[in-house]
Amino acid sequence: MRRQHYEALLATHPAIDWLEIISENFMVPGGRPLAVLESVRTCYPIVCHGVSLSIGSSDPLDQAYLKQLKDLARRFHPAWISDHLCWTGAGGHNLHDLLPLPYHGQVVAHVARRVREVQDILQQPIALENISSYLSWRSSELEEWDFVRAVAEEADCAILLDINNIYVNAFNHGFDPHRYIDAIPAERVIQYHLAGHSNFGSYLLDSHDQPICATVWELYDYAVARLGPLPTLIEWDDKLPTLEELIRVANHARSRQSSPFAELATIQAR
Repeated sequence: MRRQHYEALLATHPAIDWLEIISENFMVPGGRPLAVLESVRTCYPIVCHGVSLSIGSSDPLDQAYLKQLKDLARRFHPAWISDHLCWTGAGGHNLHDLLPLPYHGQVVAHVARRVREVQDILQQPIALENISSYLSWRSSELEEWDFVRAVAEEADCAILLDINNIYVNAFNHGFDPHRYIDAIPAERVIQYHLAGHSNFGSYLLDSHDQPICATVWELYDYAVARLGPLPTLIEWDDKLPTLEELIRVANHARSRQSSPFAELATIQAR
């Protein structure tokens, strides 16, 4: 749900299944975004997707942030809340980026403990998204997919599986993206992300400003066959197309699923 599409959403009420909001854009005391969301929420289910939880940081969890997020959830009743399996700062400094964690057991335990605390505060499960990355830690002892699975299982949380991020990381770090999907427990996955990336030759950048490429669509097909048809979001952050074009891409994603869109209440209960 992007500001550039507010007017079209309110004027046309297009035939879409649901909307994802960036949580922080609506964690405000008032203003037009909240007024628009109030109207949109009467027509569509929503999910809250955050970028500032910093679940992997060594800093204490931001209690003020969590209170705002809980207040937002109480007001708009999202089907679920998600954020990223990463860290975004340390020592009180926000780096405004989604940074990869070292993949080993000590970090699994650290992140899982913090996720359980967040879920206790919010009084509902959360989902964590796999991120794109451009460097790796020498201290890592696990493959990324084993780390994602271990955190979700130890924290008893869900997974938001970003198919484009898997493809980007497979290219950047030299692994088979199908192997990643094969290792993810189907019962943990509640949502997919699809997006476009930029190719710089020696690396791919998860830029969210390009059409979804054919190889990511093919990997999506593999994920749907392996993990099942699930709510799918088309992420597009820059060089935004029209709402009509985004809906066309979303309809294409739906057409590639082997069964109709699952009801949000059913997914949420898993």
